[in-house]
Amino acid sequence: MSKKGKKAKTPLSDEEQLLLFQQRLLADEEVARRKERLLSVFLKDKLAKEEHNSALNLNKINTQWRTVLREVKTKELHKDIEILSQTFERVVDCKDSVIKSLAKDLSEADEQYAHALRSHMHNIDQLLALQRCRLNLLEENYSMELETLTKEFEIERKTIIEQHEKEIRYLQDVFMAMEQNYIDSEYESKLEFQSMWDDLKNKNIEEKHFLRLQLESVVEDLWRRFQDALKNYTDATEDRKIAFETLKVKDEKSSKDIEVQMKRIQKLQDSILILKGKIMVHSRESEEQNQYIRDDKELVLVQLRKLKAQRTHVREIAQENLVKLTLESNATLKVLRAIVDKGEKILKLAEICRKFETEAEKVLPFYSSILTPEEQEEIEEIIPEELTEELAKVIADYIGMDNFWKRYNKVKLEQLSLQQRRTQLLEINGKLREMLKRYLDGISVSDEVLSQLNPLFIVNYRSNLPQALSKPTTQPDDKKRSTTYNIIEAAHVISHIL
Repeated sequence: MSKKGKKAKTPLSDEEQLLLFQQRLLADEEVARRKERLLSVFLKDKLAKEEHNSALNLNKINTQWRTVLREVKTKELHKDIEILSQTFERVVDCKDSVIKSLAKDLSEADEQYAHALRSHMHNIDQLLALQRCRLNLLEENYSMELETLTKEFEIERKTIIEQHEKEIRYLQDVFMAMEQNYIDSEYESKLEFQSMWDDLKNKNIEEKHFLRLQLESVVEDLWRRFQDALKNYTDATEDRKIAFETLKVKDEKSSKDIEVQMKRIQKLQDSILILKGKIMVHSRESEEQNQYIRDDKELVLVQLRKLKAQRTHVREIAQENLVKLTLESNATLKVLRAIVDKGEKILKLAEICRKFETEAEKVLPFYSSILTPEEQEEIEEIIPEELTEELAKVIADYIGMDNFWKRYNKVKLEQLSLQQRRTQLLEINGKLREMLKRYLDGISVSDEVLSQLNPLFIVNYRSNLPQALSKPTTQPDDKKRSTTYNIIEAAHVISHIL
């Protein structure tokens, strides 16, 4: 029991267990790392061998497969070229027939338009001539009716005025004559009555005075005489009284005649006023008719101007349409010729470019997309949100050009890469040229080299580099020394250097 107690291990603490567990983990990780290193080295060697073998086998397969594909491709290309040439000739024939039919339709349309224009102009001229004749006839009828109406009006007016003046003169003469006769007769009757009255009065007064003076015995005698005188007076004045009564009757009759004549004059004046009103009404009606005819004339003139303006406008529109049609036909012809030239040029360029295609391009002319599936999904999610229906329709129409654009983009990328490479090579070439020039300038002697700074050029232990100049001491008696130049050939220097 004691031995077992000695051999029994003491229990470890939590920290010691944690350290032991970490050590085991580190050991396991180290073992795993070693295994991974060995496995990676083994796999790399195996992968290198497999890649080498696969490259050899692929080259062999490609060489054999290319020959087969070239033969198949040449046959297919020959067939495609024949089919394309036939389709192109058929399309060109169709286009030529369409152009000829369009030109024929255009000429027929021009002839129809010219014929319609001539007929339209002829109809317009006839309508204008008819309208002018109608207007001339209406003007002539109007002038004739106006002249006849004016003549009748003037004649009737003159006759009415003359008759009125005659009747007025006649009535004035009658009135004056009757008034004069009445005044004369009245005056004469008054004078006679007054004279007779005065005579009788005087006689009566004298007789009264005589009777008063005489005796009463003479009264009866005088009364008889008075009666006799009265009887004589009545007998003498009976005719005058009758004449007075007849004159009075005549006066009443003349007054009645005067009233009748005055009523007649009033009727004539009323008829004159009625005639004046009728004349005013006729003049107004004639003026309204004249104004209505003038308005009709102005409307006709306005319509004529409108028709002329419409005719000129239609002519201008037709001329513009004709010009536009000719220009568009010329433009379409030019565009079609340009398209044909472009197609020929594209076919020629395709034939030329096919010569420069590599074997891979001939085998796989259309490369697959370089985008990852995630990027492709993101683009497909973004595009439907931004595209409209019209743009989607247009894109759907040009889906068939995807392969063409792939090849075009590939060529464009290669062109850009070649241009970039060219610029790099031109820069390198320029640098090399500059270095070579410097080297040649350093080993050659020429006027240009002598005029520039050159540290390799030394004559009489002197270089042409700029040095600090010291003021020379010149003596008047010393002569100037002539400068000497030692020339070393470049070939000699090159032979010693190399």
